[in-house]
Amino acid sequence: MKILIVDDEAPARARLRTLLEELGGGYCVVGEAANGEQALAVQAETEADLVLLDIRMPGMDGMQAAARLNEREPPPAVVFVTAYDQHAVEAFEKNAADYLLKPVRKQRLQKALDRAAVLARSQALPEESPPEEEEAFISVRVRGGLMRVPLNQVLYLRADQKYVTLRYQGGEELLDESLKTLERQFGDRFLRVHRNALVAKRFLKGLEKARLGRPMVLIEGCDERLEVSRRHVTEVREWLEKGGPTSA
Repeated sequence: MKILIVDDEAPARARLRTLLEELGGGYCVVGEAANGEQALAVQAETEADLVLLDIRMPGMDGMQAAARLNEREPPPAVVFVTAYDQHAVEAFEKNAADYLLKPVRKQRLQKALDRAAVLARSQALPEESPPEEEEAFISVRVRGGLMRVPLNQVLYLRADQKYVTLRYQGGEELLDESLKTLERQFGDRFLRVHRNALVAKRFLKGLEKARLGRPMVLIEGCDERLEVSRRHVTEVREWLEKGGPTSA
């Protein structure tokens, strides 16, 4: 992956370059820039796949640069790297792949790079999925910033005390939102299988009986089995029979 580092402070650019070198993995820094205008020029020249972009810079700031980069065909993936967290919502409105807070940790940077790689590949391909499928995501606050998880990668949402566990194809994270709030927002994508669990319809494979005859739902790409309550088992079975993949 070809990476462009954009920050008006040279030490900040040097730190990111060092972290990328330590990570290895085929990452290649193809250029640096100190402001938005330079970022646009260097990206056009190098055709960088990913731009690590500061927000507060003299002249054209990171938000303005991101909007211009997003007009390119194909657009590079953008990961904002900033000392301020108040721009997160606006950043994701600019289709940012991720949002990192300084000082950036190596592990958090790796996660952002993985997400950016997926986004960069999808942007390079002809559009096939409906726009709402591509744009829908759940924002997750993590240590070191925010990340967004595409809704079409979410396997299930499970409430546990005051948090909700979001299990997706890349791992799992904790959410502050309640399960009811998430169901109101994304209920068309999920099926409630228990008072504390929603399972993505696209990954719902079937039902099986566990010990003591308890029904458990099978989830594609997931080694966990989630219990289905008596109240919801009929709805789950009917969905599998009518529109789901297969039922056990």
